[in-house]
Amino acid sequence: MTSEAAEVLDPRVARTRRDVVGATSALLLEEGWDAVTHAEVARRAGYSKATVYAHWPTRLDLIRASIDQICDEADHPAPTGDLRADLRAALADFADDLTRGHLDRLLAGVVERAHNNEVVGRLRTRLYETGTSGMRAILAAHVEERDIDPALALLTGAVLVRVTFEGSPATTSFLDDLVARVLASTTPQTS
Repeated sequence: MTSEAAEVLDPRVARTRRDVVGATSALLLEEGWDAVTHAEVARRAGYSKATVYAHWPTRLDLIRASIDQICDEADHPAPTGDLRADLRAALADFADDLTRGHLDRLLAGVVERAHNNEVVGRLRTRLYETGTSGMRAILAAHVEERDIDPALALLTGAVLVRVTFEGSPATTSFLDDLVARVLASTTPQTS
């Protein structure tokens, strides 16, 4: 067994990783990218800075592990088969993540840095793909494939603007109107 494989199986290392990545995720979502430092993560997780540096040599390593965890733990409302209701539920969940889950801080940090850093660009893509996977599946079951990406951009973009830039809630009436407008521009599947 390699030392790397032994490290993965060592429960102490697994606990350290869980604690540090959890502390990083909380810090990233609560306070944003700039708040993530080895010292603050170590303090919150209850480990020494040396331990944190040993496993995550750079701040980007911490943030990448955190975003991976956030994406791995992401869940979406289960589809019911009702296209409009399913899209409304998925968009309401997205709006909730932007406000209560502080996803807006995470997205702001990633978007700000993605153009300068290839790794951050991949993280941005992973966040988008993870965040839209539920809606993508819903749309794929009901509309022509060529309409999926434009519909996703319109739906998620409108909610993002409404919640983060306008500071307004994504009410049921707003979501229903948005879904109706977007679906009016799509072609239903003809099996």
